[in-house]
Amino acid sequence: MDSNDDCFLVPGPVRMSDECLQALASPVMTARGAEFRDVMAHLNSGLRHAFNLAPSEPVRGVQSWAGDDDYKVVVVSGSGTAAMEMVIANRFRSNDLVLVPTNGKFGERVAEMCKRFCNVKHLQYEWGRAFDLYELEQQLERGCYESLLICHNETSTGITQDAAAIAEMCARHKTSFILDGITSVGGTAVHPEEWNAEAVVIGAQKCTAGPSGIAAVAINSHFIERVHAIREQGDSNPNYYFDMVSALKKGDDDQTPWTPAINLAMGWGAALEVLKNETNEGRWNRCQTMAKGVRNLFTDLGFEFLADSEQRSDTVTAILYPEGINDEWRTRLKDDFNTQVIGAQDHLKGKMFRVGSMGETPISEMIEGCKRMIECFATFGHELPQLDVDSYFV
Repeated sequence: MDSNDDCFLVPGPVRMSDECLQALASPVMTARGAEFRDVMAHLNSGLRHAFNLAPSEPVRGVQSWAGDDDYKVVVVSGSGTAAMEMVIANRFRSNDLVLVPTNGKFGERVAEMCKRFCNVKHLQYEWGRAFDLYELEQQLERGCYESLLICHNETSTGITQDAAAIAEMCARHKTSFILDGITSVGGTAVHPEEWNAEAVVIGAQKCTAGPSGIAAVAINSHFIERVHAIREQGDSNPNYYFDMVSALKKGDDDQTPWTPAINLAMGWGAALEVLKNETNEGRWNRCQTMAKGVRNLFTDLGFEFLADSEQRSDTVTAILYPEGINDEWRTRLKDDFNTQVIGAQDHLKGKMFRVGSMGETPISEMIEGCKRMIECFATFGHELPQLDVDSYFV
């Protein structure tokens, strides 16, 4: 990588490829003609690959949203939060009780959304601390929860939840399992079918390196059955734009109920094609290589991390500032070293920085970015050991 190039190492929105940008610049088309249905079929097929589901043909008129499994994908013209709200608002009734364990800002957002549409038992753990699985087991043993919802990969704290263990508990206790996978799908291993997840949400601008403002959800047949049953009983939450029943009616025809995000759909489809060429496993491995390299490098440099060591994320690393350093370092890193990372949120502002390792970021860019971070710390008088940065990313 050229030392004059910018290093953009934020955990989303990530840099988009030329293929994605060119697709975004395509001439607009009608939302209801065959041309856009072709776009939707291509996007649906790419999404099924990103969700790690059975493949589908990227051809209109053959149910591109479905495959040889129990899942369908639904595109949402809105951010990942919009897709998560769509899931919650349609799946639950106002008197349903759900369990939401959290250890960061985005999990807390899931809990807050649930409070708008149903009853919530919010297990609020310290930011960056792993869930107490024994406590979750005890709660599920009560047999009173309609569902358990988690933010799978918590970018505010750099921790990934043990989804496999939680899924196994949910299956034993006959409780539905729903994942906010906005910053995990496409960047780390997600197995909707193996985990029997009723719904998994993805945001385009994170691990799949698509444009901001478009998202999708993978839903299984039980989710769909419950949505229809609640609607038929006249017991559903108020919604209109996020009406899942309307979306399901249009999905078979490779369409959306309202005017879709046409150019965003084209851009995302192109980004998903890049992912398909790299393969899910290839991207998971590359993101893991970068995250491990960052963790090992900064450990040897003497830094500490926010997240518990056993569950640190492969798509974002939360690194605590050493004593005497704050976000002035991050500003100087951007202005003087042409490198961007992101700061902390809420009560952790000014106390740590976060390095993204998602999307199409090449390992060479991560290596160069880490070298610049070390140089930037030196300008603040923070002495660090001399290390061979490249060797941490092989």
